[in-house]
Amino acid sequence: MQLQLQKNADTIRRLIRREAYSHLNKIMQKTHPADLAHFYRFFTEHERNKLFGLLQQDVEKAAEVIVELESTNAARLLETISPEKITQILQKMDPDDRVDIISQLTPEISDAVMQLLKKVESEEVEHLIGFEENTAGGIMTTEYLALNENLTAKEAIDVLQKSSEVEMFFYLYVVDDRNHLVGVISLRLLIVKPGNTKLKNIMETEVISVHTGEDQEEVARQVARYNILAIPVVDDENKIVGVVTVDDTIDVLRDEATEDFLKMAGTSKEEIIEKSVFSSLKVRSPWLLASLAGGLIAATVIDNFKFTLERIILLSAFLPVIIGMGGNVGIQSTTLMVRGLATGRINIKHIWHVMVKEISVGFSLGICYGVLLSLLVLLLTKFGPLGKPPEISLPIIGLIVGLGIFTSMFIATTVGTFIPILFAKLKVDPALASGPFVTTSIDILGVGSYLMIATILLKV
Repeated sequence: MQLQLQKNADTIRRLIRREAYSHLNKIMQKTHPADLAHFYRFFTEHERNKLFGLLQQDVEKAAEVIVELESTNAARLLETISPEKITQILQKMDPDDRVDIISQLTPEISDAVMQLLKKVESEEVEHLIGFEENTAGGIMTTEYLALNENLTAKEAIDVLQKSSEVEMFFYLYVVDDRNHLVGVISLRLLIVKPGNTKLKNIMETEVISVHTGEDQEEVARQVARYNILAIPVVDDENKIVGVVTVDDTIDVLRDEATEDFLKMAGTSKEEIIEKSVFSSLKVRSPWLLASLAGGLIAATVIDNFKFTLERIILLSAFLPVIIGMGGNVGIQSTTLMVRGLATGRINIKHIWHVMVKEISVGFSLGICYGVLLSLLVLLLTKFGPLGKPPEISLPIIGLIVGLGIFTSMFIATTVGTFIPILFAKLKVDPALASGPFVTTSIDILGVGSYLMIATILLKV
C-alpha cells in the first residue's frame, strides 16, 4: 500500500513538471482525499500550489482534501486564494472542521470569510468558536438528530428520510419539550419496532454524555471505554448542543499521543509542521538549555568529589554506566506514568499503590543490577583489562560500584514515577516532566549518590 502511494506521488510530481493538467485532473479524481492530503506533506510549495489550483475547480473535492490536512497547513493553503473561494470550500465542510480551519486563518481573512458565510452558518461557526479549542464543545459537530420523545417510530423514520444533512444516523437522541436530553435509540431498534410505538417507550434512558467544557482527551476516553460511535454534548441545563463522533475522537487520541511523545523528547508538534530551521531552534532551545544547566550542575557535583576520583581514578570509568542505567530506568517509569495518566488507566486519586509498585520495581532492579555489576567489576579488575588500584581491595571497589548502580536506579525510578504525578496534581501536562527534565534530574542525583557512597566507604 505504501509503495503504491509513493508511485502515485511520483506520478503526480511528474505530471506537474510536464504541466499535463488534463491527466493530472483524472488522477486526482480517482485518488482518495486522504491520500492527496498525505502527498501534500512531501510536495514542495510550488507543487502544492499547482495541485491546489487544480483542486479548486472541484470545490467539494478540495474541501475533502483540506479537511484531511493539519488545520495549520490547511489554513496556510487557503490563505493563497480569495476569501470568496475560501468560503465556497468551507461551506462544503462540517461545522466542526470549518471552525478548526477558520481559527487558524489570519484575523483579516477570518473576518472576511465570516462576513461572506451565510448568516445562519456564521452564527453557528461563531457559536463553536466560543468554546475552548481542546474541549468537547470545540470538537463537536452541530449536525445531529434530536427527536421529541412523543414521536412514534414511524414519524421518526420519516424525519430521518428528510434529514440528509445530518452527519450520522447510528444513534438518535431523544429530547423532551424543553430540549433536555432524556434518551437515546439505536437505528436498528427504531427500524424493528412497530410504527406506532412512541420513542419514550423504547429509548435507553441511561445516556452517556459529556459537558461542553469536558477535556477532549476525556471525551475520547469515554468513547473508547463504552465502545460507542458518537457521544452527545450537553450544556449546563442538560440540553443537547452537539455530538462528537468516533472519527473526531480518533484524531484526538492520535494528536494527544503525538503531543505527549514530542513533549517527552523536549520538542513540539509545531516543529513537524514548521519547515524553517529558526522555528526548530526556537522550539528545541529552551529544553536544551535546561539540559545544559543540568550538565553544568552535574559537573559541579563531580568537581566537589575530585579528591575521591583522584585517589581511585577507576571509579570515573563507571560513571557512564551509572548515568546510562539510571536514565534508562527513569525514562521507563516516566513513560509508563505519563501514558497511564493520559489514557486514564492510572487514576490520580488512587495513585499510591501504583507508586509503591513502580518504586518496588526500581528497588528490585537496583539490587539485581547492583549485584551483577559488582561481580563484573571484580572479574574485570582481576582478570580483565581494568587494573586494580593499589591499597584498595577488590571487594570494596565492587561494593562501591554495586551500591552506586543500585542507588542510581532506585532514585531514577522514584523520580520518574513521582514527577509526572506531581505535575498532574498541579494541573500541568505530565508529559512536560519527561525527557530532558527527568533525565537531567536523574543524572545529577545518580552521580552525586555514587560519588558520596565512594567517599564514605573510602573515608576520603
